[in-house]
Amino acid sequence: MRIISGKFRGTTLFTPDGLNTRPTTDRIKETLFNIINFDLIDSNFLDLFSGSGQIGIEALSRGANKVTFVEKNKVAYEILEKNLSKIRLQNLTKTYKIDIHEALKFIKQQQENFDIIFMDPPYHYPELNQIVDFLLTNDILVTGGKLIIEDATNAPTIFFENKLNLIKERIYPTTRLSIFERI
Repeated sequence: MRIISGKFRGTTLFTPDGLNTRPTTDRIKETLFNIINFDLIDSNFLDLFSGSGQIGIEALSRGANKVTFVEKNKVAYEILEKNLSKIRLQNLTKTYKIDIHEALKFIKQQQENFDIIFMDPPYHYPELNQIVDFLLTNDILVTGGKLIIEDATNAPTIFFENKLNLIKERIYPTTRLSIFERI
């Protein structure tokens, strides 16, 4: 796994062994960042279910101002920390090694909000709609901000009428990448 573009282009990142995490493929990552490229500069970026941190680190490489990572899995979190140490940008990041719901409550208490939120939960994650509702209800995603969800191709599509507008969707053999804009 490597950083595709930006100031850290070509840097190889550490990845966890085993099947507990599912890194985003370079093809999907390239598509994603081509779509949101102009939104990244000086953005506040939230990487939920961040695994090794490759998406948030790619965002930093391409000009994001600040990235917050949320990853509960101990092994993945240790890899995330190693990757952040490797690129030496800890001052532009915040990490949470806690459950997603606890992290979001803390983010709400801190009154943080984000221009771009990327979510790569386990496929068919049963609480996906609940998390998106929390992000919108508590203004964690700013108006006009982008919400990106990587999920299984056959997973139910989220729908939040009058709150989110689906602006792009890319479907791959096992993965669907959905990009929404907050209305």
